Amino acid sequence: MDDNATVNPVQDELQNEMTAAAAQAAENTAEITATQDAEETEVNNIATEERKIPQSIDEVIGRLQEIVGDPTNSPRQELDQLKQAFYRLLKEKQEQQLNEFTAAGGTAEEFKPATDPQEEQYKKLMNIIREKRAAAQEALEAFRKENYTRKLDILERLKALIEKSNTEATSYNDFRTLLQEWKDIKEVPADKSAELWKSFQQYAEQFYDIQKLNAEFREYDFKKNLEAKIRLCEQAEKLADEPDPVSAFHQLQKLHQEYREIGPVAKDSREEVWNRFKAASTVVNRRHQQHFDEMKKSEQENLDQKTVICEIIEGIDYTALVRYQDWNDKTQEIIALQTKWKGIGRAPQKSNTKIFERFRASCDQFFTRKAEFFKEAKEGMGENLSKKISLCEQVEALKDSTEWKATAEKISALREEWKKIGPVAKKQSAAVWKRFNDACDAFFEKRNTTLGNQRSEESANLKAKKEILEKLRSYDPSTLTEDDTRDIQALISEWNGIGHVPFKLKDSITKEFRRLYDILSSTVNLREGGRFSGNGRTSRESNASPREKLQRQYDNLKSEIQTYENNLGFLNTSSKTGNSLIDSIHSKIEKLKEEASELLRQIKELDAAAKSEENAQ
Repeated sequence: MDDNATVNPVQDELQNEMTAAAAQAAENTAEITATQDAEETEVNNIATEERKIPQSIDEVIGRLQEIVGDPTNSPRQELDQLKQAFYRLLKEKQEQQLNEFTAAGGTAEEFKPATDPQEEQYKKLMNIIREKRAAAQEALEAFRKENYTRKLDILERLKALIEKSNTEATSYNDFRTLLQEWKDIKEVPADKSAELWKSFQQYAEQFYDIQKLNAEFREYDFKKNLEAKIRLCEQAEKLADEPDPVSAFHQLQKLHQEYREIGPVAKDSREEVWNRFKAASTVVNRRHQQHFDEMKKSEQENLDQKTVICEIIEGIDYTALVRYQDWNDKTQEIIALQTKWKGIGRAPQKSNTKIFERFRASCDQFFTRKAEFFKEAKEGMGENLSKKISLCEQVEALKDSTEWKATAEKISALREEWKKIGPVAKKQSAAVWKRFNDACDAFFEKRNTTLGNQRSEESANLKAKKEILEKLRSYDPSTLTEDDTRDIQALISEWNGIGHVPFKLKDSITKEFRRLYDILSSTVNLREGGRFSGNGRTSRESNASPREKLQRQYDNLKSEIQTYENNLGFLNTSSKTGNSLIDSIHSKIEKLKEEASELLRQIKELDAAAKSEENAQ
């Protein structure tokens, strides 16, 4: 048996091993590519987003100064984010200056933002960064092209080695040297990488096919490859404890690259070691995916909060903003919402710019309409001043009136009219308001003093009547003497001579007096000293005519109606007890008027009957 016959089984096995190794590499590459292609773009975007968003122009400038030192370590997305943040913050700063300018009495048309020196500094730093990044990119491309040329050279040398192997023995170490040299060359142009790897793999397979390697050397090679892959498995498993899932993911990609570059292992170990490495990779990839899922959820919550803020500003009822104070109050609300907006994190990338533009548009609309309102208000201030002076003159003409109820209603109407008039110039506003308010206060102070004296008198009457009730309660109807009867009659006369008590207590105290009167008169005739009537007065003339009795009742009712109307005038402008008491007084007045009308009708009938009788005589 010749040498070829002896070596062919080994060659066949080596060829099968290379084929399996190629399949294994393809499997590894497929999984890595599937993960990397799906997530590489998102990783680059998120790496920048995870950095804290600058909250001030100083923070933007500070970060740019850091990047100037090493621009290549900062992704393009971060620079775009810093650019957006700078001009957003600059615009907010200018809007704040505009708000302060208009709040001080200026208009939006008159406002001119001051030149900001930080903008020049920002532009200078960005230009430096762009130039350095462009230079670095150019150098990187040149470096990749050089590597590409070097790998093409290795392929030519490998091809020559294979051709030489077909005619004479060649050294395996020469092949290993080329293989190591190939591994040491890393970055090449992306569009050339797959083609280079495919060509190198084909040449390597050809080399193994034609080499007459002995089994002992091949087993040694497989052993070393297995040890290297186990080491990579251990490193991948440790990444499960890496605190930063993004960093763990990037480290895993490097391990996958190393795994691909390690040669084949024995067939009985191949599946086991790959499954171990794949299981460790799955843990890292899963944590990485969960990290992005949580970030997306947080960004969606941020979007929801920002959408609510936009809806609040867009829902402003501009028809309700009719005074300077209304606009100023609403301005403070808008500023508070802007502050809240700044504290909310980023929204999802596809929605972040759109929601910010919506927010900015709603704020711009508010401040534009505010400027228009102030401009129109300023033009109408002269006319407003004339209207307010006219109201001052009207209320000054009423301040000495003693018709409390009617005048209070007129002044209240003038106050409502005042509220509807727009603003006047600031230098005249305080003086014209003081004139108007002083005249109103003069009337109400005079009225309150008068009605206050009346209430004091009613309180004294209440106290006197309570004392009479206490005395009446002390008598026992079953043991009354003539002296007791005279004393009781004197108390009744005294009661009837006392004036009005507070309205709220009138019915209850009168009811108690009637109860005591009925109890005592059931035993002793108290009517000799004067008959008790429903309005609390005695009929001092026991022989009074029916007409005189009716007239006296009518006069009492008119007096009572007048008292209620005076009380109503007071409650209508000063009382805080609510509408229920006012409605009760109105109802009482209407009832008394009906009774008075009926008494007047009876008096007229008696007068008509008396006149007819006189004519008949």
